[in-house]
Amino acid sequence: MAVAFRDYYEVLGVPRGASANEIRTAYRKLARQYHPDVNHDEGAEDRFKEISEAYEVLRDPEKRERYDRLGQNWKAGQDVSGASGFNGFEGFDNVRVDFGGGDFGGGDFSDFFEGLFGGRTRGRSGGGRRARGFDGGFSGRGSDQEAVIELTLEEAAAGGKRRITLGDGRDYEVTIPRGVRDGQRIRLAGEGGAGIGGGPSGDLFLRVRLLPHPRFRVRGRDLEVDLPVAPWEAALGTTVDVPTLQGNARLKVPAHSSCGRRLRLRGEGLPNADGSQGDLHAVVKIVVPKRLKREERELFERLAEVSNFDPRKER
Repeated sequence: MAVAFRDYYEVLGVPRGASANEIRTAYRKLARQYHPDVNHDEGAEDRFKEISEAYEVLRDPEKRERYDRLGQNWKAGQDVSGASGFNGFEGFDNVRVDFGGGDFGGGDFSDFFEGLFGGRTRGRSGGGRRARGFDGGFSGRGSDQEAVIELTLEEAAAGGKRRITLGDGRDYEVTIPRGVRDGQRIRLAGEGGAGIGGGPSGDLFLRVRLLPHPRFRVRGRDLEVDLPVAPWEAALGTTVDVPTLQGNARLKVPAHSSCGRRLRLRGEGLPNADGSQGDLHAVVKIVVPKRLKREERELFERLAEVSNFDPRKER
């Protein structure tokens, strides 16, 4: 599966031909919004790291020129400008890399954040991690990396082992937690970028993306499924098979069931971390025949004659 890196211009919300001033203005606006000292929402720190990484590159004319020419491989120096994608992250796309540790130089970052936060960010790298100098050298934690791993609803519900292969040939057997949610991250400690100057390696995060299911709709830990029934089944009641993630279950449809009625099957939804299960809600959907045999038409016509039911007055 192809891998698409997050474009730095997209991160800052500026066009590729943006001026240095436009890039700086966009960065400062976003940094004020997402800096972890003022924004404690989940994901704000990761967003701030992403913004800082993009600005580190686009603010520097030389780095920006290399990035425009080489794409996300600007740092490695390998020209892939003619490539349509990166084939190699099996089951992954939208990889983001956070360069943890590093001196952005020029005083731009420190001056800006000291003005905003009273110097509380002094000593931080653009990615929000502290770095330290030693004997004129530099040591810093390696970059965190993030990729998207796509799972079917059945795979997410069951959990278990899954083999993944990275583009550089690294191979992992990943444990998928049972009942993993869409957007949840799975952490592979120490499997991110190598540290600088003897610093520790970063982590690799796999962000789960649940693929759309042809039958079920996810509502938190509960699932929904449409339950087609014939008009006479809805009126008289019946017992039918209902699909679940584990197979089929028998469900009683009460008489007088109208379209939209929700019938619950306890414990047939997605599992929780505590071992409990969500529920499955079967939503009644009355379906009429596309073609009526003569006898069926006659029976419906007879019903129309004898019945005084008016659904417009029953609402």
